[in-house]
Amino acid sequence: MPQILLTPTQRKEHRAQAHHLDPVVMIGNDGLTAAVTKEADAALSAHGLIKIRVFSDDRAAREVMLQALCEALDAAPIQHIGKLLVLWRPTVQKERPEDQDRMPGPRDVKVLKYSKRGGQRPEVKTLRVLGNQRLTAGGTIKRAKPKQTSVKKRSQT
Repeated sequence: MPQILLTPTQRKEHRAQAHHLDPVVMIGNDGLTAAVTKEADAALSAHGLIKIRVFSDDRAAREVMLQALCEALDAAPIQHIGKLLVLWRPTVQKERPEDQDRMPGPRDVKVLKYSKRGGQRPEVKTLRVLGNQRLTAGGTIKRAKPKQTSVKKRSQT
């Protein structure tokens, strides 16, 4: 597979993004094995930009590992500084499910509470309903599932 070629400005942006990352793959004394390559591939698929720590003292061996990983994973080498290698591969956009109108996260719901007396205006309340909550017919918010407590805490009460 051919390597991805980046311009110096793109490489600079990826270096800046990788600065705060922690290494997610470690290469030990056995060197570059199939298991290490598989883990690096999984990390690249999940994150796109990863740091790899190599515990070898040989700089030439680290350079060879960086080139081998880039060729095997179809990734671009971003940086090799000390014992850290930084790789980047563009992430594949996931297809959205069929339910396109459903959005994750909290949603605001307006609730009308009518007065028991006939001539009064209804009270309008805006409630925020989180993902694990539901709105009852009475206009109150309940958790979708009861919060689980441990056996130890249940026995104490």
